Amino acid sequence: MRYTKYKYIQYNRYILQKFIYEIKMQGESMSIKQSLSRHKILVDGAFGTYYASITGSSDLPEKANVENPELVKKIHKEYLAAGARFIRTNTFASNTYALGCSKEQLMKQIRAGYELAKQAVQEFKAADALKKIIDGNKVEEEEAIYIAGDIGPIYTKQCTKEEVQQEYEWICDTFLEAGAEVLVFETFPDLEVIGEVIRKVKKKKPDLFVLTQFCINQYGYSGTGVSAKHLFERASQNEAIDAIGFNCGVGPGHLYNILKKLPLNQGKYITALPNASYPRMSKSRMIFMDNIDYFGQQMKEIAALGIDIVGGCCGTNPQYIEKLKEQIDFSPVIHHQELINNTVEKEKRAIEPSWLEGKKAGEKLLAVELSPPMDADCEKIMDAANILKQSGVDVITIPDSPSGRMRADSILMSVKVANEVKINVMPHICCRDRNAIAIRSELLGAHMNGVKDFLVVTGDPVPAAIRQDVKNVFNFDSVGIMKTIQEMDEEQFKDDPIAYGGALGYNKRNIEVEIGRMKKKIAAGASFFLSQPVFTSEDVEKLRYMKSQVDTKILCGIMPLVSIRNARFIKNEMADIHVTDEIINLFSPEMSKEEGEAVGVGIARKMIAETKDFVDGYYFSIPFNRVYLLKQMLAE
Repeated sequence: MRYTKYKYIQYNRYILQKFIYEIKMQGESMSIKQSLSRHKILVDGAFGTYYASITGSSDLPEKANVENPELVKKIHKEYLAAGARFIRTNTFASNTYALGCSKEQLMKQIRAGYELAKQAVQEFKAADALKKIIDGNKVEEEEAIYIAGDIGPIYTKQCTKEEVQQEYEWICDTFLEAGAEVLVFETFPDLEVIGEVIRKVKKKKPDLFVLTQFCINQYGYSGTGVSAKHLFERASQNEAIDAIGFNCGVGPGHLYNILKKLPLNQGKYITALPNASYPRMSKSRMIFMDNIDYFGQQMKEIAALGIDIVGGCCGTNPQYIEKLKEQIDFSPVIHHQELINNTVEKEKRAIEPSWLEGKKAGEKLLAVELSPPMDADCEKIMDAANILKQSGVDVITIPDSPSGRMRADSILMSVKVANEVKINVMPHICCRDRNAIAIRSELLGAHMNGVKDFLVVTGDPVPAAIRQDVKNVFNFDSVGIMKTIQEMDEEQFKDDPIAYGGALGYNKRNIEVEIGRMKKKIAAGASFFLSQPVFTSEDVEKLRYMKSQVDTKILCGIMPLVSIRNARFIKNEMADIHVTDEIINLFSPEMSKEEGEAVGVGIARKMIAETKDFVDGYYFSIPFNRVYLLKQMLAE
């Protein structure tokens, strides 16, 4: 009996199913590195924005792994049909903080996401083989298709860095248990949190392929102010990372301009997955323009720079990936350079501030803090600055809205003092009120106006009473600002760098942790430290120990308390400043202004005497800008 081709397939359903089962995983034995030696790899496009465009929902798409699995598979298969041979699991926001779930629920959700991606690959391959048989074509060995466990950044201020790292490790372990051979860490601002996590997970599975992708803006900087160049350099120094690149935050045109300036031959595979364009917001949803042809042309140019792995991020969909399949030359990238053995970051020389110039060895440095005014009247601070110049002070420091309460801008106030009094100035700069872009802009403006020395601090938070109207920013902490300045010194200020130092808290619960932070700041370019005020011999010994543990200049904080009211305020309202009851008892409410000041000056002179053998200078914070007390404190 003669059968048509279609009836033959029906008749041999069992044989066909067995055959399809055998080809499901064809090509999977080829490692991703082997594939990259043969051709570039095409990655899928966005999941979240595509999911939102299909469903019209603003819900997290990761929930669909359990609630709507068929839709998740459908999206994966659409990308495969478009030509993608590398798909990412629908798990970008799969963490307990974003989903508000338990670890047990999260494990179920991650495993479901990985299993759905596997099923999508298997069903796509089976359907593709069936179509070829029906069409009378030979089923040859398929290209390998890779599934990556997708991990996005965890956004929370409720937990420590260590706790977030533990969550990442647990997520990675869950993927490994599900059978993942590839992990993607995408849309990260830097390696601060995940660098060590990646090393740990790679030790558990040495043949794991790890991609790390950073989110940058059109100017080439991440959300924490790190430049694309330095992101590449730092990632290249992490031996556990196999591929580095960028996704999200930037459109293809800007990404091309950024990539063409970078040294891409870092001994790593390079990835590029930009957004389709820049979105506009409509009803709490990101809407991207339809620019498939433009995106394809731009990605063709990007791939030609020497990119190994290409795809799309927010705003892209299967049609965008299909266009990339048509446009891009998938010839393999030739890597001439072996993996850079650069596991230790190069030591960078700290820049010394201008007010150190001309000081002889052993001479004590003198820095005095002047509080900027709360209104537009700057007469008192200008008078005080002129007095300090006559007193031989090396530098005037001006705080950045201390205690989170509005005062005149520290940099603008410093510019005025420097220009009119002709004395070295050092404004404080904190990250409470500014994001990474604003801080960089302010540093550029300060440098143009001759202000090139800074005290970098994290900054006091906004007081609770006004948090409904005023919000903290805290894009990063003081170490993050220092890294930003360090990069700007190498790029924008190469011929005339900025110098900066940090604050030192001797009264922390764990002094070793504070010493560790000092070392991080030194590694980030800090050349000096100003301590919190000391009031007791116990404080002095803590400071002495900290000085013995680091090779840097330390200016000891000195604050002459001027009354019992002032002393009680510092004791009870200023965190990390150690004013004892014994100090309080040296004052009394009946004291005159002069008597109170005399007690404060006496305590200050005692602290100067006890520290002069090891500190490099003194940092005077004088209440109410009573700078005439300086002469009394320094009198021999």
